[in-house]
Amino acid sequence: MRKIFYVVAGLLIVSGRMSITAQQAVVDTTNVYELNEVVVSAVQARRETPVAFRNVSAAELRENNTGQSLPYLFTQTPSVVVTSDGGNGVGYVSMRVRGTDAGRINFTVDGVPVNDSESHGVFWVNMPDFASSVESIQIQRGAGTSTNGAAAFGATVAMQTQRPRLEPYFEASSAAGSFGTFAHTVRGGTGLIGNHFVFDARYSNVQTDGYIERARANMSSYYASAAYYNGGTMLKFQTFGSSEVSYQAWNGVDSARLRTNRRYNSCGEYEEGNEKKFYDNQTDNYWQHHYHLLATQRLTDALNLNVTLHYTDGRGYYEDYKAGAKYAAYKLPNFTGADGKEQKRTDLVRRKWLQNDFYGALARLTYTHDRLQAVWGASINNYTGDHFGRVIWMKTVEAMPRPDYEYYRSRGEKLDYNTFLKASYRLSNALSAYADLQYRGINYSITGTDDKAGDIDVHRTFSFFNPKAGLSYERGGNHAYASFAVAHREPNRKNFTENGPTAQPTYETLYDYEAGYEYTGRAFHLGANLYYMDYDNQLVLTGKISEIGEALTSNIKDSYRMGVELSGGLRLAPWLDWSGNVTLSSNKIRNFTEYVNTYQGGKELPQTVNELGTTDIAFSPNLTFGSTFDFHWRGFTAALMSSYVGRQYLDNTSALERSIDPYFLSDLRVGYAFHPSFMKEIALDLSVRNLFNAEYESGGYIYDTFINDGKRVNQLNYFAQATRNFMARLTLKF
Repeated sequence: MRKIFYVVAGLLIVSGRMSITAQQAVVDTTNVYELNEVVVSAVQARRETPVAFRNVSAAELRENNTGQSLPYLFTQTPSVVVTSDGGNGVGYVSMRVRGTDAGRINFTVDGVPVNDSESHGVFWVNMPDFASSVESIQIQRGAGTSTNGAAAFGATVAMQTQRPRLEPYFEASSAAGSFGTFAHTVRGGTGLIGNHFVFDARYSNVQTDGYIERARANMSSYYASAAYYNGGTMLKFQTFGSSEVSYQAWNGVDSARLRTNRRYNSCGEYEEGNEKKFYDNQTDNYWQHHYHLLATQRLTDALNLNVTLHYTDGRGYYEDYKAGAKYAAYKLPNFTGADGKEQKRTDLVRRKWLQNDFYGALARLTYTHDRLQAVWGASINNYTGDHFGRVIWMKTVEAMPRPDYEYYRSRGEKLDYNTFLKASYRLSNALSAYADLQYRGINYSITGTDDKAGDIDVHRTFSFFNPKAGLSYERGGNHAYASFAVAHREPNRKNFTENGPTAQPTYETLYDYEAGYEYTGRAFHLGANLYYMDYDNQLVLTGKISEIGEALTSNIKDSYRMGVELSGGLRLAPWLDWSGNVTLSSNKIRNFTEYVNTYQGGKELPQTVNELGTTDIAFSPNLTFGSTFDFHWRGFTAALMSSYVGRQYLDNTSALERSIDPYFLSDLRVGYAFHPSFMKEIALDLSVRNLFNAEYESGGYIYDTFINDGKRVNQLNYFAQATRNFMARLTLKF
């Protein structure tokens, strides 16, 4: 790996020197910015690309960044819904776009994949305050354009790290607010040194007690980069990472307790005698570090080459107290005490570990000349992840075979490679054609023992061809487009391990049809996007139980998402702007069959089979909207941001009693910035979240649902969110 770094870096520096004359020794600032844009141009859409997308600027990120995880900065983006385990947007946070979860959304940083290779998800708790090192974010809805890494099966989020600042700077900010929340950030840069070098760095710490009881978190993160520019050459090394310790709040609040104590947290709960206690170290602990080496070379005025090498290492565990755990579940025989009585259960503390390495290389060649814009890209990425569990304490000491007893261990290995070619050609002054062809291959294996599935031996290979095509028309302030795209997604680790040793889940296919229109005038803009996302073999929970007793994720033949996304903005006055968006959608499964565990008189019967016909897809609200009033006058700013999320069903049955109620929220932010002679800026701002003090839940799940003596019983848990809360921030810029 090290040799590859040296060879690529050397070749690009040498080629850069060959193309530089003495007159080009001083770096052109325009070139510096253009070279940075080349890094993400391969994965981000341009205006003429016929897909639905929204760009979130660095200014927008900075204004709203007061310690919450990055997805909370997207809440005014069409079709985006976010939720938080701890209730205040810090720590474990998840997001959905058009109802699709993070495991179906492709995330990249400067083109480098971020999604976990096995779960396909993104854990924002491992990227605290990453927004402070981001220049821009593009959120593409639908299949989007070809990219690297995980399947873009509903959305793409392409993040670009900060541009070099050619003047020295130093910034510090501190924020404090409700629920013991504190966020501190320092960042700075050298500016351009010797006409060639730029260094930037950031350190952040975010702490909270959480809205939910004991949902505390302590997260630290860093970012550092060193860049070299010389004419048409850029060589940049960047690293970022984090460490986090957070108390678990994964259980949510059960429906029976929700109305009496919505902040209750059952994680770590156990009984000692008749006394209820909570385990102090019921925590999640993780460390993660990313390393990127990026080299960009302008080969000609029309042709640019970018090569990126990357490596990520992560390790961590979560620790929990298990009361009344079965010996058999931990690969141990029942214990016979001195009294001769056999014990089948004991209390214990376990740690479930994950150690992984992810590394690879990306190459992108961009060509722009006259009417043609084309990008060729290729990547190869390899992942290895060790999953293992250890018992670190057992109440029955004599039954523990050895300290840190390891009761399972498995390894996941995944090779992911792809190549794509996409091009936009201007057929006339107003009309452009777009074509995008991608091939993606995957070799995936899981070997060893699993804590639930026992011995596992999975070896699967997938080959996907993902074509996309469309037309774009632009004249004056009018822009119209239409496109068709195909996407594929392979099963994740749980689809294999929790479905039992004989289950063979297959891949999913998406056929995405999009059409849109936008108008941009001097004082207003408006847009509409129509979409129809047709799924084949989508993997969903059906209620069916696998042969190892786990809820089975099954491929269903026919499902779809369709809707219209409306957006607009208006300059109401020189000092007042309004922007908003609405999504109206229908998200359905055709011919859905539900399986329900059934009991009669304490005896287990065969599962009840319910043929439900067409039903709603879980966690897919039919209506969402956002609205922002933005006031700015001299150094004073204010923003009123409102959002609405319609009803979300917790399963695919469309049952009202198993759903999340709709909710409406408003946040208010006010601030003032002044510029004294001795420094660039002093800024103060105050955020009031959930301004109207709504009690609401933004997420949940079904712990169990069954039929007992002819009656349906639902055991539901919800993620209650914070009522009115505050955050104040001071920012100093030098």
